[in-house]
Amino acid sequence: MDKIQVDILGLSTSPSSGGAYALILKEVNGQRRLPIIIGAFEAQSIALEMEGIKPPRPLTHDLMKAIIDTLGGGLNDVYINELRDGTFYAKLSVDSQEIDSRPSDAIALAVRFGVPIFVADKVMEEAGFVPESEDADKIAPPGPATKEGEKEKPKQKLSKLEQLQHQLAEAIVKEEYEKAAKLRDEIQKIQARNS
Repeated sequence: MDKIQVDILGLSTSPSSGGAYALILKEVNGQRRLPIIIGAFEAQSIALEMEGIKPPRPLTHDLMKAIIDTLGGGLNDVYINELRDGTFYAKLSVDSQEIDSRPSDAIALAVRFGVPIFVADKVMEEAGFVPESEDADKIAPPGPATKEGEKEKPKQKLSKLEQLQHQLAEAIVKEEYEKAAKLRDEIQKIQARNS
């Protein structure tokens, strides 16, 4: 399975989100984004580390890093390897061992260790999206030649599930969390029917 390296693009929330945050990952060598809904504690932990703010007492992720360091281990990378029933799954690569993790915890550790974050190509295909502003050339209707005599490719028809996933990603980016929750529920119903 191919791994795609990603960076953290940002964290966002809105008052109507019920305390949830959207962590937006962007592929390093591409335009796709991957939104992951995470809890407030994990979002705070990631944000504090990214801003270089050290709390007076260690947070859980600081403690985990200290334990790994004290035991002589090292975090090599983190890998968001699966999306099942609307839930993301990740693995920590600690020395030669793989440890199951929630993506939010894995990313909180990745920023502390300064290691790369990877996403399975299959996960990015299923839940990723390209922002409209960077996708404009790709979704224009087929017509006359565009750049240097190249014809535009016709837009591919998306399945209902893919359409909903794109709408979900856009709702998260626009911080429309109530709409995002409804879309997430609809996606989960479709996935349950298909399994």
